[in-house]
Parts: sequence; structure tokens; C-alpha cells
Amino acid sequence: MTDSDTPRLGGCQCGGVRYAFTGPVLRLIICYCRECQKQSASAFAISVFINRSQFRLTQGAPHWWCRPTDSGHTLECAFCPTCGSRLWHQRQGSTDALSIKGGSLDEPPDLTDAIHIWTSRKLPGLLLPTGSAQHLGQPVFE
Repeated sequence: MTDSDTPRLGGCQCGGVRYAFTGPVLRLIICYCRECQKQSASAFAISVFINRSQFRLTQGAPHWWCRPTDSGHTLECAFCPTCGSRLWHQRQGSTDALSIKGGSLDEPPDLTDAIHIWTSRKLPGLLLPTGSAQHLGQPVFE
């Protein structure tokens, strides 16, 4: 990704909802849990965690879908009301960070230093990068 002072842009597939953010990426996660497989309709989901204060909606308005998490929280999921693209997630009641869905970024993230979680649920035949940070389940991030 670009340096933290350059605005990074993203949006949905149809272009109806757009956003921008600046500042550092707090962490980059590749998740192989079943929920992420379902929401991405793929083998994994990419999440780019940022400080909420550095995020701004620049066009349109998302719709929301909420679901409980294994950790007992509620996850609020923003998506485009027209094309259905998932855009970002946030833990209900949290004002600290949000998780941009990696595929919604105009410039795809560099996954070299990504943290791989829920590797116990990855699809057979999928190889993880040698030397990458890997967790069988959900790690606790501080």
C-alpha cells in the first residue's frame, strides 16, 4: 500500500458507495474462517484494519447487516445497497478501528506481511506462505 499520508480510496463494485482513508494500516489479516469464506464467496477474506478517525465516506450510503461473533460481540457489516459488495466491518459499540474489506480498495493491498488467522479452517490444497504469521484460530490483538 502507499505511505500513510497519501489518501487511499475504495468503494463497491458498481461505484455507488465510495470511501477514503489516510494514516497507517494497523494490521492486515487474511482470515480462513467459514464466515469469511461465505461473505467473500471465496477461500478467505482480506481485512485491512485502520483507525476509524481516519476513515470518511465520500459518496453514497451503505446498508448494514449485523451478526453475532464467536467472541460474543456483534459485527456490523457495511455493504452497497445496489450491488451488495461488502465494504467494511466494525464491532458494534467500538469507536477505535474498522476493518476495510481488501477487495474494495482501488489499489489492492500487498499481502506479504499479512497475518493468517483461522488456518485450521482453510480449504484443502491452499498453501500458506512460508514464514508468515499464522494462527489456528482467533488470536487476541492488542
